[in-house]
Amino acid sequence: MAITAQQVKELRDKTGAGMMECKKALTEAKGDVDAAVKILRERGLAAAASKAGRATREGIIGQYIHAGGKLGVLVEVNCETDFVARTPEFQEFVKDIGMQIAAANPLYVRREEVPAELLEREKEIFRNQAIGEGKPEHIADKIVEGRLKKYYAEVCLYEQAYIKDSDVVVEDLIKSKIATIKENISVRRFARFEVGGDQG
Repeated sequence: MAITAQQVKELRDKTGAGMMECKKALTEAKGDVDAAVKILRERGLAAAASKAGRATREGIIGQYIHAGGKLGVLVEVNCETDFVARTPEFQEFVKDIGMQIAAANPLYVRREEVPAELLEREKEIFRNQAIGEGKPEHIADKIVEGRLKKYYAEVCLYEQAYIKDSDVVVEDLIKSKIATIKENISVRRFARFEVGGDQG
């Protein structure tokens, strides 16, 4: 079947992938845009995995100030080359990450940064809740696991649902951006400031 320019444009707008990649994915998906998005995501994740070990020593510190100036974020996002760091696409992406931090208020970048003692405390609370709900020991452990996953999704940036598309977690958004720009990307650190509040 013939793929129209309109379909290619729609897929590009949704994924940010190149024109040829979009055309190829649409052909493979027999013109189904949603299926083509899935194909591009899967390819992107595979491409991102191959770049994951590469050093990210360049990048920028981006800022996002929410309307009214009561809430602001500084975030350091790293990539491999200064050339990519200067591109409008990368800078727009950093702004999106800043907006995510402003809206979703994560406490850590990744789950590895959550202090062990805090984790143990949360696990104990979840276990006590489950036992208090009358659940047997072996079921309580599974409940703790599920609630821990939910906890990570609230406090860790990489595991949060992306504010512009709740079907995507931030880590997968980063991976799709890695696939598009062909360089490894990582969020290094951030600071969130709210007028009258504690620093997050």
